[in-house]
Amino acid sequence: MAGLTVPKRSEIKAENTWNAPSVFPSVQSWETEFRDVEASLPLLDSIKEKLTEGAASLFDSLQTIENIQRRTMKLMVYASMSYSVDTQDQVSIGMYDRMHNLVGKMQGATAFLNPALLALGNEKLKRWMTEDPRLTIYSHFIDNLFRKNAYVRSNEVEELMGMLASPFSGPDSIYSSLTDADFKFKPAIASDYREIPVTQSTIEAVLHDPDREVRRTGWENYSDTFLTFKNSLANTLLASVKQDVFDMQVRKHKSTLEAALFEDNIPVEVFYNLISIFKKNLPTWHRYWRLRRKWLGVDALHPYDIWAPLTASKPRLDYRQAVEMIAAGMKPMGDEYVQTLRRGCLVDRWVDVYPNQGKTAGAFSSGSYNTHPFICMSFTDDVNSLSALTHELGHSMHSYLTRTHQPFVYSEYSLFIAEVASNFHQAMVRGHLLKTNTEPLFQIALIEEAMSNFHRYFFIMPTLARFELEVHQRVERGEGLTADAMISLMTDLFAEGYGGEMHIDHDRVGITWATFGHLYYDYYVFEYATGISAAHALSNRILTGVAKAVQDYLSFLSAGGSVYPLDALKIAGVNLSTPDAVEETFDVLSGYVDKLETLLPV
Repeated sequence: MAGLTVPKRSEIKAENTWNAPSVFPSVQSWETEFRDVEASLPLLDSIKEKLTEGAASLFDSLQTIENIQRRTMKLMVYASMSYSVDTQDQVSIGMYDRMHNLVGKMQGATAFLNPALLALGNEKLKRWMTEDPRLTIYSHFIDNLFRKNAYVRSNEVEELMGMLASPFSGPDSIYSSLTDADFKFKPAIASDYREIPVTQSTIEAVLHDPDREVRRTGWENYSDTFLTFKNSLANTLLASVKQDVFDMQVRKHKSTLEAALFEDNIPVEVFYNLISIFKKNLPTWHRYWRLRRKWLGVDALHPYDIWAPLTASKPRLDYRQAVEMIAAGMKPMGDEYVQTLRRGCLVDRWVDVYPNQGKTAGAFSSGSYNTHPFICMSFTDDVNSLSALTHELGHSMHSYLTRTHQPFVYSEYSLFIAEVASNFHQAMVRGHLLKTNTEPLFQIALIEEAMSNFHRYFFIMPTLARFELEVHQRVERGEGLTADAMISLMTDLFAEGYGGEMHIDHDRVGITWATFGHLYYDYYVFEYATGISAAHALSNRILTGVAKAVQDYLSFLSAGGSVYPLDALKIAGVNLSTPDAVEETFDVLSGYVDKLETLLPV
C-alpha cells in the first residue's frame, strides 16, 4: 500500500462513476420529480373507494399505486447512490434525508391497500380475476396477503405503521452518518513509520497489507474509533432492535425472529438449523486458524492476521481485466447473460469503480425497476477487488433478470435469496480460474480470496446472527443491555469460534457488532450463510453438467418475488429446508483448507 492516497470525489473520471444521468439528467430534474411525486400523494385518497367498484377499477387503482411507488423508488436510487459515493456532499445528504421522509409518506398514503383488499375477501378477488384476466398477475401477491391476514391490522394502525417508516429510519441513518461521514480514523503506521490513511473505503486494503504493523495499527485504530463511540452506537442499535420488538408486538408475532422470517414464509427452523450446523463445524475453522498461524510464522495469531497475505507476491489486475475474467467464468450461463454483464460494466456504467474520500464502506448493488442495477464499490486492482465485483455483479444480474421478466409487483426478490446469486458468481468464477490458471501464486491468491469470503459469510455472519438473536431475545424479555454487555457477548461468541487458536483482544474483538450496519436489517446476517450454501450447491450442479441446471438457475433469477423464496430455490435445484446444502458447503470450505495445505506445506 505504499503511496496510497484517497482522491477527492471530483478527481474521479466520469467514465469510472455510476451513470447518474441515466436516472435523472441533473439534480434539478430530480428536484422537479420529487415535488411532483410528493404533490401526488394526497390524490391517492380518492382511490380507496374505487378499489371496491369492480375488477377493472381495482386493476386501474393498483396500477396507479404502482406508478407512484416506481417513481418514488427511482428518486430513492438517485439520492442514495449520490449519497453513498460521497457521504460528505451536503446536497446529497439533504436529498437522502428527504427521500426517507417521502418514502414514509408514500407508505402511509398507500397503507390502506392491504386492509382494503382483505376486506373484499379472497373469494371475491378470485372471482374478479376471472372477470378481468389482467388481475391474474396479482394472484401470488393476493395469496400471500391472505397468508399474512392474521398479522394485518386495521386501516388506522396500518397507516400509522406506514407513517413510522421515516422516524424508524433514524437509527440506520444516524449509524451511517456517524460511521461513514463523521468518523475520522487515525492512520495506520507502517514498519518504516509511513502513515497509511484509514477510511471506510480503504480499511479492507489496510487489513490485507503484507506489513503486520500496518494491519495491527490499522485494525486497532479502526476498532478504537468505534470503541470511543460505543455507548452511542449501542443505543442506536438497541433503538433499532426495540423497533423490531415494537413491530412484533403490534402484529402479535411470538418473537422477532418469527416476525422477520414470516414475511418470506420461512420457518424459524431454517435459522436454527444453520446455527446448529455452524457450531458443529467450528473445528474446521479452528484447523484453519492453526494452519494460518504456522504459515505466517507468528507466535500468536491475532484478528488482524486473518487477512494477512500468505505470499510476498500478489497478482495485480485492473478493472477491465477483472470484467473479462468474470465474463469467462460465467460463460456456462450463455452468451446473452455474459454480454449483458460486459455491457453493464464497460458501456452502461453500472459500476462506481474506485475509492474516493467520503465514499461509503464496502460494496453493494442498488437500483430500481426503472434504472440500471448499479454497483457501488472501491476497486483496488487486486484479487479481492475481483471477488467483490464478481459478487456484486451476481446481485445486479439477479436484479436485471427479475425486472426484465417480472411485473413491478414481483420486481424485488427476498433478502433471503439475495446472497445466492452473488456467491454463485464467485463460486463459478473461482472454479473457472482455479481450473485455467494453475500458476501456484495465482492459485494461492484465489484460495485466499475464497477463505476471506468464507470467513465473512460462514464465520462472521453466523457469529453475528447468534449475537443478534441473543440481543433481540434479551430486549423481548425486557432486560437491559449496555455497550459493555454487548461487547462481552460478542467477545464470548468469537472466542468459541476461534477455539483457543487466536489471541483475544477483548474490547476490540467485542466491538465488531458496531462495525456492521447489516444489523439494522433484522435477521439479515444469517441469510449470508444460507445464501453461500445454496450458491455452492447450485454452481456444483452446473459445473458437473446436471441436465437443465443452467435453465433452472436462470428461471430462479427471473422469478423475483413471484414465488416464495424457498420455492424459488427449489426451482433452481436446492432445498434449504434440509441441512444438505450447508453441510455440502462446509465440505467445500474444508477442501480449500486442504488445497492450501498442499500449496503451502508447513
